[in-house]
Amino acid sequence: MIEAVWKIVVAPLRRKRMFNKEADFENALIALLSTKSWEKEVLRYLTEEKLIANWQKHLNKTNQHIDKLDVPLLHTEMNQILEQVQALKTPYALNGFINGKTVAIKRENEKSRHFCKEVSLDIFDREEISAGKSRYQIAQQPQFTPRSDLYPKQRGDLMLLINGMPMFHIELKRSGVPISQATNQIERYHKAGAFSGIFSLVQVFVAMTPEESRYFANTSGRLNPAFYFRWADFNNVYMNDWDKVATHFLSIPMAHQFIGDYTIADAKDEQLKVLRSYQYYAVNKIADTVAKTDWTAGNQRGGYIWHTTGSGKTMSSFKSAQLISRRKDADKVIFLLDRIELGKQSLEEYQNFADSKDDVQATENTAILLAKLKSKQDRDRLIVTSIQKMSNIKAEEGVNEADIEQISGKRLVFIIDEAHRTTFGDMLLTIKHTFPNAIFFGFTGTPIEEENAKKNSTTATVFGNELHRYSIADGIRDENVLGFHPFHIRTFKDSDLRRSIALQEAKATDESEVFADDQKKKIYNKFMNDVPMAGDYASDGKYQKGIEDYIPNVQYQTPEHVNAVIDDMLENWQRLSQGKKYHAIFATSSIPEAVNYYRLIKARIAEKARIAEEAKDPEEAKNSWPKLTVTALFDPNILNDGQGNDKEKWIAEILKDYNAQFHTNFKYSTYSRFKTDLSDRLSHINAYKRIKPDEQLDLLIVVDQMLTGFDSKWLNTLYLDKILDYANLIQAFSRTNRVCDKTDKPFGLIRYYRKPHTMQQNIERAVKLYSGDRPMGLFVDNLDKVIHKMNVCFAEIADIFKRAKVADFAANPDDATACAKFVKLFNQLNDHLQAARLLGFVWEKLSYDVVQEDDSVITATLDFDQETYDKLLARYKDLFKEEPSGGGGGSDEVPFDLRSYINEIETDKIDQNYMNARFEKWLKAIGSMEEAAALEELHHSFATLSKEDQKFAELFLHDVQSGDIKLDSDLALSDYITTYKQKDANDKVLKVIRDLGLDGDLLRALLARKYTSENLDLGRLNDLKETVDREKAKVYFNEDRIFYLNIRIDEFLRELITR
Repeated sequence: MIEAVWKIVVAPLRRKRMFNKEADFENALIALLSTKSWEKEVLRYLTEEKLIANWQKHLNKTNQHIDKLDVPLLHTEMNQILEQVQALKTPYALNGFINGKTVAIKRENEKSRHFCKEVSLDIFDREEISAGKSRYQIAQQPQFTPRSDLYPKQRGDLMLLINGMPMFHIELKRSGVPISQATNQIERYHKAGAFSGIFSLVQVFVAMTPEESRYFANTSGRLNPAFYFRWADFNNVYMNDWDKVATHFLSIPMAHQFIGDYTIADAKDEQLKVLRSYQYYAVNKIADTVAKTDWTAGNQRGGYIWHTTGSGKTMSSFKSAQLISRRKDADKVIFLLDRIELGKQSLEEYQNFADSKDDVQATENTAILLAKLKSKQDRDRLIVTSIQKMSNIKAEEGVNEADIEQISGKRLVFIIDEAHRTTFGDMLLTIKHTFPNAIFFGFTGTPIEEENAKKNSTTATVFGNELHRYSIADGIRDENVLGFHPFHIRTFKDSDLRRSIALQEAKATDESEVFADDQKKKIYNKFMNDVPMAGDYASDGKYQKGIEDYIPNVQYQTPEHVNAVIDDMLENWQRLSQGKKYHAIFATSSIPEAVNYYRLIKARIAEKARIAEEAKDPEEAKNSWPKLTVTALFDPNILNDGQGNDKEKWIAEILKDYNAQFHTNFKYSTYSRFKTDLSDRLSHINAYKRIKPDEQLDLLIVVDQMLTGFDSKWLNTLYLDKILDYANLIQAFSRTNRVCDKTDKPFGLIRYYRKPHTMQQNIERAVKLYSGDRPMGLFVDNLDKVIHKMNVCFAEIADIFKRAKVADFAANPDDATACAKFVKLFNQLNDHLQAARLLGFVWEKLSYDVVQEDDSVITATLDFDQETYDKLLARYKDLFKEEPSGGGGGSDEVPFDLRSYINEIETDKIDQNYMNARFEKWLKAIGSMEEAAALEELHHSFATLSKEDQKFAELFLHDVQSGDIKLDSDLALSDYITTYKQKDANDKVLKVIRDLGLDGDLLRALLARKYTSENLDLGRLNDLKETVDREKAKVYFNEDRIFYLNIRIDEFLRELITR
């Protein structure tokens, strides 16, 4: 029967790929899933209670055993499980519950032989796929339980249940509807608290149209569109068609495996995460290679994974090891790291990813490493160590040969992160020699190729074939990493440098000496006219030097250069750091230069603050540089520029300042802990997960540190006063490319000061090598081009409103198609605006002279002002509020590609003075010939108000016209609008107080504190819950069962207080 439905209904639609009604699309997806091991009998319109009963029925069936459920579960025993779900609450914690395989309950059924005893029930086993204990059901139009009469009854589209538990929630939209409509629908359900109770078990959201799909993890906080992913094939080509996504991603066994193996409960930020498609392919490629390995063949080169920096290589490498371990295809999986310091960072990451920290073993010294390598315990299967320690496991270091032989007899897998920089030396050769039957895999975002080979060794010669590739171009296309804006700051004019080098090479002091000697004149003219600024390789492969190759390093240690660098950093700090929200790294060429910069920057900031303080001028204080916290980091074990004797003194100075600033107590002997602490501050992890202003580190000055392997989404700017190329360049740039908040971090910022022409050439070479020669999207346009794009968008928007005969953007066009086009253009306009702001744009200045790469200047002028933008933003928000909220089945209205984060943008400042002045003019004109014109002018000023505020403004004007309000000369129109809004909000609060019997004073006190979900005072919340009249609450929530009633009360009051 189902095959017949597929042939008659689905196959023709599949060819057309068009669904004009959402219901048709929904039925087609169900029909397809029913051929992919999901049950053909669909659960339709189930309430939460019926879904719980369905889960209970499954538990009874799969646990029907004398040692488990000798008699079926009672309702109260099922409530024990639900209480555990309610207590865990977050998707992060519930992932552990699901993958914990069992749940314990205390038997309350007197007929059970286990009465009053604890039994463990099987709920989910990642290995039990399509077996007797696993069941796969489809729930169509499941009904979310309404939390109060303030929330309408809502139904989702589809839920996929594994063993009775809802694991996937799917929202569908018909053909032609933007995918954002589906993601917005999920966001609204999520924000309204729909995913509570049994629905809190949902792990993965899927938004789908016939032409496009997104999947993302359920989270305890706000859903972040930056982490909505597209499924792709092995070659990173998107799977757009719905049937391909359903077949490859939602079918069994994939859906079951995805929950069990490809979700990660990350303890670092206590969030559930899902693997992207390229991570899935890499993980399985390694695991499959190990499964097929002939351990006696001595083929040590397993292969390498090329995944761009910032795309989650550490997570992928961990999942590879975890999968190998779970399948028991190897006895030991060893994460081999290049540096001891990095080893600690990676150890913490791996342990955060693991089901239990004990699953990943640390190795404090070589003796412990040796013991864990010999151990036969399962908990010692995954080991993190450094290459330094691992290379010490050899007979020459006094290790017992019998121990080495015992370890060599095991199936050993080495996984090496950051493989581009690691081990092209003797240590890896030593390890390979000691363990000839081991297999080695590498992970890198910048593999060493022939162009930049080290000791004639490439990544391929060391590790073998490339197993999977995900280049920087792929990452930027998918918005999994950010692009860059590299910008050179000229501290010297090219003409001055060229003249200086020409005189230097002609061995002349000035031009008069040059032109008095034909040989000197020839050399001088050659350097002035023929030698390029940057050197390059000629067709014969020989390097031809450029002007910048002749510049001595001392040129970049002069006060002229150093002060220009510091000026650029400090004068632009507020803008680039977005008001100190983000941090920066400043990479210098040598330790003495780093120390010099460190001292000068601190002195400059202190001097500026002193002058502002002494002037006692508020305007001077306002314009002073921000108070930045600065420190410096370099390797104390490496000599740099022959300054080793001063290094201890410099480190002592830096640590003293750091300790004073942050109330720490680091010493030279605890320098590695100092590095860990500053790393945690920059990453906002561990003790600094919710970092306070006085704990923040703004600028880190480094010498060959933190430019590879260090991850922080809170880092957005890299300053460079050194030369980088190839892998080192891409690695350093990529410190800034982690996705965070797209509204103020649309790309990573790079500002470089030394030999700008050479650096530009190095950038081009590195990008060509590591993007697969696909540089599109890697680099952000300069400000002049961004302003031009904004003007183009605005011109098209203005034309839409003109054609709709809407003056001054006062309302949206009546035509839905025109509104859809406006939304699309405003999305683009807003993206350009975010980029422009980071590049220096401010509303107070609409015209800019932008310096180009060739030192020419282009003047760019924006064609609209902030008031006009605010009007357009108000119209955009109006459409967001008018969009149908859903409730199952969807709407056939023309949809809008609305972005939730744009809806939350606050206008910088509505021109209230102008509006208030128009109001006063109208009041004076009432009863005169000018009244109508004054009223029209007043309505014109309402354009910057939201539709809701316009409603209150009109209500107020009607009250004035009817004489129902007595005007106060001290109040402006904006004050009256605020008063009307507050009254409306107060009326709603009074209704809640009356309907639930709440303590009104306690509720108002909680509302006045403007709590968020993160800082809500649970003690005060519990006090408020105690005041609820339970009988009134039963009526209000339409719920008689006390267990569920208490859940509804808790969720409703949390939402009311924190929204």
